[in-house]
Amino acid sequence: MNNEAKKSEFKGYFEKFYKYRHLLKELVSKDIKIKYRRSVLGIAWSVLNPLLMMLVITAVFSHIFKFQIENFPAYYIVGSTIFNFNSEATMLSMNSMLGAAGLIKKVYIPKYIFPMEKVLFSFVNTLFSLIAVAIVLLILQVPVGWTVILFPIPLIYTLVFSTGLGLILATLNVFFRDTEHLYGVLITAWMYLTPIIYPMEILPTIMQKLMLLNPLYHYVEYFRQVIMYNTVPGLKENLVCICCSLLFLVIGLLFFKKKQDKFILYL
Repeated sequence: MNNEAKKSEFKGYFEKFYKYRHLLKELVSKDIKIKYRRSVLGIAWSVLNPLLMMLVITAVFSHIFKFQIENFPAYYIVGSTIFNFNSEATMLSMNSMLGAAGLIKKVYIPKYIFPMEKVLFSFVNTLFSLIAVAIVLLILQVPVGWTVILFPIPLIYTLVFSTGLGLILATLNVFFRDTEHLYGVLITAWMYLTPIIYPMEILPTIMQKLMLLNPLYHYVEYFRQVIMYNTVPGLKENLVCICCSLLFLVIGLLFFKKKQDKFILYL
């Protein structure tokens, strides 16, 4: 395929995505309504849930790390917000194709719409949970500087990364249903391998070097830097985050595109 053909193909993808943007919006809106339809607390639960988890984690771990981490509750809730966003987005994306099997068999809809919709739905949930972050920062009187306005940047990095990983998982889960169980174990291990409830400094030197290969470590630290520590990550850190996100997005899109024609045989 020559360069002109490739450009034409990519242009077609963007045009198709733009055409179905309203459907994407409606699917996200539908998921939000379904999630809170019979909930007494409604959207408030997206605020209360991280607050309650923070209280539990703080009660257990704050005494262990009290000398290493100042404002541990804020440290935890800021880090867990990014991790939980990725966790929810990828878990939901993984099952998106199976959940939409009936619709896929009836009408034509670009299949990548479904994993992407789940990531955007998780993104909206995360925006609600930021209220909990603000409450904790206010109660603990954590100094917040102008850098807080940069908070969308690590969220967007995580959004792009989660979309790519979600596409990969959605594809694998169509052909290999045990992917869901394996990823459940992986995401738990991933949580403990990311400095959410402990400081990076307590790890051995070799583990600290290996941690640099963990994309979520970079997104979590970026989020903490702009919200808690009033610093702006440098060019190198931004390049690492951008490269990780785009790498997974490209791999996810190519992998999904290569396998999507066979989905109908396994759904």
